[in-house]
Amino acid sequence: MNRQQHWNKVYETKGAQEVSWYQPRPELSLALITASGSGKDAGIIDVGGGASTLVDYLLDAGFTRLAVLDLSGAALTQGRARLGARAAAVEWFEADVTAFVPPHRFGLWHDRAVFHFLTVADDRRRYVATLRQTLQPGGTVIMATFALDGPPKCSGLDVMRYDEQSIVGELGAEFTLQEVLRETHVTPWQLEQRFLYFRFQWQPVRESRQAPATALEVKPFPSAVGAASL
Repeated sequence: MNRQQHWNKVYETKGAQEVSWYQPRPELSLALITASGSGKDAGIIDVGGGASTLVDYLLDAGFTRLAVLDLSGAALTQGRARLGARAAAVEWFEADVTAFVPPHRFGLWHDRAVFHFLTVADDRRRYVATLRQTLQPGGTVIMATFALDGPPKCSGLDVMRYDEQSIVGELGAEFTLQEVLRETHVTPWQLEQRFLYFRFQWQPVRESRQAPATALEVKPFPSAVGAASL
């Protein structure tokens, strides 16, 4: 069974609230989007967000130029059905992020779902190549992955776990780490999973001044401010 078949099977047999990663409101993602200072029309793409409610809250807050990318057509179907008529205000892409060709660039890239499932180094390199092709120079990257003390598997699949040093190593020096938040996510069946959320700004080499890296404090949520404004 390939990746697409796996995720289609998950979403064909389970509702959005029956998966371990379900969040009724994506608080940390909303807080970090606010912290990024991105304009309402900057353009946000949610990678792996097929059935996520993030796009609902962004629409509620007045954001435009929204897109959702997911490998699973079944997940995208759930998301569109939930939004009803509002789904027409969102671009929906059924594609593997490692091979995605964006029709235009976005000001903010959000991923809480995909990167930690890429256990093959070449897939991660392709992911970063897509990220570079999709994000506006100077744009924001918000990524959430399992922390080092997070689960070794999810949905029956092996996952990668990250800290600040390892995620920076994957993305490269052009991505400046600006904020790190730690979350203990509670699944619908009351199990705890440890996540780290990372906020980066991307400046291609020709535009960056290569400032020296500085260590950041990892802050437990809800120390981030601003989520309530969305």
